[in-house]
Amino acid sequence: MFDLTDIPADRPVLIAGPTASGKSALALEIARAQGGVVINADAIQVYANWRVLTARPSEAEEAEVQHLLYGHIPGSADYSVGHWLREIAPLLESGLRPIITGGTGLYFTALTEGLADIPATPPDIRAEADARMAGDGREALLAELDDESRARIDPLNPIRVQRAWEVLRNTGRGIAAWQDDTPPPLLPLDDTVPILFDVDKEWLNARIARRFDLMLEQGALDEARANLPGWDPSRLSSKAIGAPELIAHLQGELTLEEAREAATIATRQFAKRQRTWFRSKMRDWKKFNPKQS
Repeated sequence: MFDLTDIPADRPVLIAGPTASGKSALALEIARAQGGVVINADAIQVYANWRVLTARPSEAEEAEVQHLLYGHIPGSADYSVGHWLREIAPLLESGLRPIITGGTGLYFTALTEGLADIPATPPDIRAEADARMAGDGREALLAELDDESRARIDPLNPIRVQRAWEVLRNTGRGIAAWQDDTPPPLLPLDDTVPILFDVDKEWLNARIARRFDLMLEQGALDEARANLPGWDPSRLSSKAIGAPELIAHLQGELTLEEAREAATIATRQFAKRQRTWFRSKMRDWKKFNPKQS
């Protein structure tokens, strides 16, 4: 198991792990002790319309240590791993020591292994994909993918399935084929200290339950109420875990306790998918258990 005292103070640090495992706290601890700037690698924490519900760093933490790529994108905007790579590239060249943390594994693999230059999806194909997903479901889109792409993506992740379907529909070429033509990475893994939170399910599930209760105490319901007038479940920002459940409560479809329970279950399921993905894709990362630190 990895020891934090092994981190050289002059090397970039990558911190990945499942939701609620304590990644942001570790990034802040390293920045305090050794210096550096904390950079977000979470696909939902980029959005301005959710702070509490996505567990973004607090304003006090952002004032203490510089945090970048957090809450800077409007909730109505699209955002992808390609957007993120374009935004992080100049930060890596700035001379600042990066401490990159988040739960979106694809961001880390794109950063350290490269990302295929896939053409952007036109609005009409995106609309078609949204309609197909809503009407036919994830399994229907998955069935239409080429065999190689179907084998490579996470088949339980509707965002990844829809993305692969859009690429095939737009370019006539599977996403796996595009990925095989990947350019060199912006930050090779060997040039970093890559840390992966390796935690047991029971410990994490207890933290997930406590954290959602804390989010409610900190104003998550008020945050959801502010998002209610323009709520569009097809937006990426609407995929914030707990958002659909709290919106359903505000629309009279669930009690608050039912929304709390549903959100907690959804978070546990998401964390399970994350752990599976990390263990498959990040075998060479240094394992870290916060209970043993």
